[in-house]
Parts: sequence; C-alpha cells; structure tokens
Amino acid sequence: MADLTPLEGKYLTGGWHAADATYDVIGPLSGDAIARAAHCGPDEAKAAADTAWEAFQSWRTTTAFERAELLRTWHDAILANAELLARTMTREMGKPIKEARGEAAYAASFVRWYEGEATRAYGEVFPTAAGHKRGLALRKPVGPVYAVTPWNFPAGMVTRKAAPALAAGCTFILKPAEQTPLTAMLLAELWREVGGPEGTLQVLPTNDPAAVTAPLMEDPRIRKVTFTGSTEVGRMLYAQSAETIKRISFELGGHAPFVIFDDADLDQAVRETIACKFRNAGQTCVCTNRIYVHEAIADAFTAKYVEAAKGLRVGDPNDDATDVGPLVDAAGLAKVQDHVRDAVAHGADVALGGETQGDLYFLPTVLTGVTPDMRMMQEETFGPVAPILTFANEAEAIALANATPYGLASYVYTNDLGRAWRMAENLEYGIVGINDGVPSAAHAPFGGVKQSGIGREGGPWGLDEYLEVTYVSMGLGH
Repeated sequence: MADLTPLEGKYLTGGWHAADATYDVIGPLSGDAIARAAHCGPDEAKAAADTAWEAFQSWRTTTAFERAELLRTWHDAILANAELLARTMTREMGKPIKEARGEAAYAASFVRWYEGEATRAYGEVFPTAAGHKRGLALRKPVGPVYAVTPWNFPAGMVTRKAAPALAAGCTFILKPAEQTPLTAMLLAELWREVGGPEGTLQVLPTNDPAAVTAPLMEDPRIRKVTFTGSTEVGRMLYAQSAETIKRISFELGGHAPFVIFDDADLDQAVRETIACKFRNAGQTCVCTNRIYVHEAIADAFTAKYVEAAKGLRVGDPNDDATDVGPLVDAAGLAKVQDHVRDAVAHGADVALGGETQGDLYFLPTVLTGVTPDMRMMQEETFGPVAPILTFANEAEAIALANATPYGLASYVYTNDLGRAWRMAENLEYGIVGINDGVPSAAHAPFGGVKQSGIGREGGPWGLDEYLEVTYVSMGLGH
C-alpha cells in the first residue's frame, strides 16, 4: 500500500468502517495534526466483541500450519513495507528514523518467531495410576483477546502480542495508544491484505480509552487482556478483569538500574549505557533510569559518559544522522523538566544538558550528586536524563538496585564470572542484562516482577499466555 490516507478516520471490525467521530493525531515534530483517526466508543467496542467471538469459532478450527502460513506472509508484508512503517512511527511519535527502521524489523521478528511456534503448541500424554486409563493434556486457544498497546513502540508492541495470539488460534482486538493509531492500522491492513480472515485482528482507535475498554472488560466472551503501559493503568485493568476472571499479561512501568563494577571494560560499559539510556529519547520502559558506578571508577566513568553523551545528535527525527528526537508530547516534556528541577533543587549537579532545545526537545542530560530522595529515583522519568550514583561493594549495589517497587529490566557490567551469576540471581527483575544493554529479542522472555507486571512475552513463554490446558482422562475399558 502506498500510504495510510485511505484508512484515516476508520476503524476495523470485520472490515474498515468510517467513524462517526474523529480526533487529530498530533505529530511531535511540528505540533500540528498529521492525520485524523477514528474516535471509537462503547458501541464500536461491543461490535468488535461480537465480531471477535464469531470469528473465533472458525479461526480456532484452522490448523496450526494454516495459521503459520498466514503469519509468514504477514511477516513478509511487514518487511516489504518497513520503510512506510518506519516513516509512520517517526511522524506519529518522533522516534529517530534509524531507530524506527530497527523497530519495523523488530516487529517483523515476532511474527516470524510465532510462525514457527504456531506448529509447536504440543500436547502431552502422561502416565496414570490406573492401567486402563490414559492421561492427555491438550492445549487450546484461550479465546478472544483485548490488547492495549503503548505509543513508544507502536509496531513492536502490536506484533509482540498479536503474533502469539493469532498463532495460538485466538482472535485479537487492539486498542492502540491514542498518539499512535496509524502504525497499528497499517499493520492490520497488511494482515488483511495477505488473507487474514475478517474479525481475527481488529483495531479500535480512540481518544477516550476508558470508554472503549469498559464494555470489553465486562464481556465474558473476551477471555484474555494483555496490556503494556503504566503501573497505574495496569492496576485498574487488573481490578476490572476480576469480575469475569480474565487471563491477564501485563508489562508495566520500570525503573531500571545499570550497575557498573570496577572490573568492567569502561569504554564498552559507556557505549552500552549510552545506548540503553538515550534510545527513543529515553522513552522506553527498559531504559536505564539509575546508573550505579563503583566509587573507584566513578570519576573516570562520568567523564567518559559525559563526553559520549555530548556526541549525540539532537534534531529532526527524519534525518538519518539524528540520535535523539523530540519527546512525544508536552506532558512528557513537563515531567522530564520537573524531575530535573527537583533533582537540582535537592543538590544534584548538572554535568551536561538540563535544558530544552525548542518545542518538545530536551537535551541529553547527565546528573551527578543524585540522592535516593529525589523524584527521579522514585518515578520513571521517561526522558533523556541519566543520573549517576556510586556504590562501595557488591552487597550495596544489590540493595540499591532492588530498592524499588518495580522489577522490569536491570543491567550489570562486570568481567567477574562469579559476580555476574550472583547479580543475575539476586537482582529482583524479570530481565537482567549482563554486559548487554539491549537484551530484548523475539525468542526470549520479556516481562517484569513486583509492580512491573505479570506474564511474559516472547519465545515459547509468550505463546503459553494465549493457551489453556485441558486434561483428558481416557478410559480404555476393563
């Protein structure tokens, strides 16, 4: 498809429909409306539930190999349209184009992985205590799924959820973030173009998420809800899911520590920490939020880190040379500014940046003299701000890193093999990157512990989230 214009103002429930109401999608680069999106409400949500349930009756009966073939062709279509997807993401939320191209490939990788996993949803035959009985465990699709995805990875978060759901035989209703509906619509249209049956993947853009969500959470036919976003919204969805006992998988907020020991390769640690902190302008749930450096190397690390951060290019996200683009909206910028002002007011020193650069741009920022009582040490900043703190020994590093209610991602740099194992085992996080600042991959489990979520996405673990187990006890006669 050449562009998204034909899909503007439409939503997908068993076919594209023109919405009665629309809203402006505001691009962070210009601050102007870049498109009109459908503004769906309860009526569209109820229609989507009906369609999903009806489509599920036939989709669940397709063979795993038929579903795998459709996923393969969807994967190919995503790669064929990767540049359009990347340009769309950059327009919608300001991701630098070179990162957006990487995300298009990342999104496709989940579809490719679950093409294979679709044919590996094996059941089991197991021994029984009675000689005339046989025990079987069958794996079946959970049922229709409601998914809510965030704006910071508008393609990757869709396929990370939709691909395993469709592979398992579930139907899928998607409510994309209000800032980024266009990428989701493009992915859905590509699914339809390769032959994805009507009703298997639906998209409900809206500027009022609560109005769309309520009837879907109340509907017992919607058997599963998957959400990526803030812990606060996750708590509300958790409570709403209780009435109909829905299966849930939530990837919620994080507050990632990056721990650097004095035996680390300093130059490599700086490169990895820069990449982990400043990609997507710091707007990811797994971005470094707190950098803990052993006191013996703190000065040397900080000097190298500041110098590396100075080299990041801030500018037009459509430019291939840009490293840091604008923040997604004014609210995001205000939070970053508040966190920096609070830190400075409580004694932090600005080693680099600390200022805006017009509109929604915030310069890459490095702070020293940070203390645990500052807001940025309690809340996710979601911006290009790197606070550097120190620690004296391994036990203190573990205590500092774990001193948060969140537990999504954490990172460690060390060349000591024993320490690497001890850190991996003692850090209370769903993800631990050892000498790796970007560990996420389609074949690996992604998710958090504590208040960072429930369940896992990626790998065979991601498929399990969309399957139920049925025990069959079969008597053979006496």
